[in-house]
Amino acid sequence: MMRHFLIALIAVSGLSQMAVARTWTQAGSGKKIEAELIKVESGVAHLKLPNGGVGQVDVISLSLDDQEYLSSLEAKSAASGGASWPAFRGPKGDDISPDTGLLKEWPEGGPDKLWVFEDAGMGYSGFSVVGGVLYTMGTQGEDVTVTAVDTATGKKVWSTKIGEDDQQGYNTGWGNGPRSTPTFSDGHIYALGPKGTIACLSADTGSEVWSKHLVDDFDGKAGGWGFSASPLVDGDHLILAPGGNEAGMVALDKETGKTIWKAEDLKPGKAEYATIISTEIHGKKQYVRLFEKELVGVSAEDGELLWSSPWGGKTAVIPTPIVDGDEIYITSGYGVGCKLVKVNSDWSTEDVWENKEMKNHHGGVVKVGDYLYGFSDGAGLICQEWDSGEMVWNEKGQFTSKGSVHVADGHLYTLNEDDGTVLLVEVSPKGFNQKGQFKLDPQSPNRNTKGKVWTHPLVIGGTLYLRDQEYIVAYDVSGN
Repeated sequence: MMRHFLIALIAVSGLSQMAVARTWTQAGSGKKIEAELIKVESGVAHLKLPNGGVGQVDVISLSLDDQEYLSSLEAKSAASGGASWPAFRGPKGDDISPDTGLLKEWPEGGPDKLWVFEDAGMGYSGFSVVGGVLYTMGTQGEDVTVTAVDTATGKKVWSTKIGEDDQQGYNTGWGNGPRSTPTFSDGHIYALGPKGTIACLSADTGSEVWSKHLVDDFDGKAGGWGFSASPLVDGDHLILAPGGNEAGMVALDKETGKTIWKAEDLKPGKAEYATIISTEIHGKKQYVRLFEKELVGVSAEDGELLWSSPWGGKTAVIPTPIVDGDEIYITSGYGVGCKLVKVNSDWSTEDVWENKEMKNHHGGVVKVGDYLYGFSDGAGLICQEWDSGEMVWNEKGQFTSKGSVHVADGHLYTLNEDDGTVLLVEVSPKGFNQKGQFKLDPQSPNRNTKGKVWTHPLVIGGTLYLRDQEYIVAYDVSGN
């Protein structure tokens, strides 16, 4: 719901000079309200109302016209240097950058290198970028750390220890270090370590505000590769999936770490690795999460299990679900495949289709229009139709065998996990059209011999960020 358009109103002064006036429409009821946009934070639009108060409105509950309007503002902000990517797969969870005006082709040898940061630590953590600062995680010696890097210079801003890494119980021969991406919200960083530490830090200084532990505090149970999902911040709540038999999902007060609710009817066993998605289905705000044996929807209000759909996951279930209306796409590797689930208004579910065209291990899938793009085990880079599940095209070669994908300005940025080769590929169901290629350099000499280049690429603010263990490398892909 739109929080009734008027929830959490407070008196605010001095904001009108920043605001943008508009008539906003609630998608479900058609109700309209005149208000001025102040900001969008963690999927919530903050609106200045005619009485001078401020209302908080879930973006997903607004009309499509309003959502497109907010997207256009976000794109303009990115183009002007106000780029923001506060969480894994971005503010919408779709892994599509708001950047425009980027290079449509790369010169031989690839785009210009801006800087190299050499002290990120070991691990596969991705990036959040807000206010000219990049946040990531790594293991430094025996310490699990969160590190902030100035995006203009590539220099360290701060680094904070949040836990210890004994490499036991989750290394399993592929290399140790965090797999989760830290999340930014309202001046704080929320970071999840591989052994279960969840820490809230000041984004400015790195000082600890509070910390909890998914095993010690919630009887959580990690998978074989540790806790790897990225934290979800939704409004005032921090949403996590400890797994185990006490509560498969929990909501904490993001300011204090206090428990708001536990999804006690959800007992999935292992936490697995997929990141939680916030959405609204049939007018009900909820959190969608993929576990090894089921896809679930949990009420955002109280943690009630609303619906579930069975899944035959094996070994590790990793890719983030993709939600479009009342339909949800899931996929996992190890020969399992993919399916499209429809959630009915009575909270029953049905499979629209299920097949093995996409068997995505952990490189992620992106939906653009009516098509999905990602790497499928055995088939290489593929384009798949949303409605039917049919493969539209695939490309399997030296650099399109397996890896991760990201979308920016009408192009796929694909990263080959074996040797770090990056391709620029046009987003199109018409076929594979490569527009550039280069190889990540430098790469870590300290990476585990079984480990690969697994950190997902990110384009934000005209910069492409890549990582191999302790090295983060920034490239200029802006069209300027």
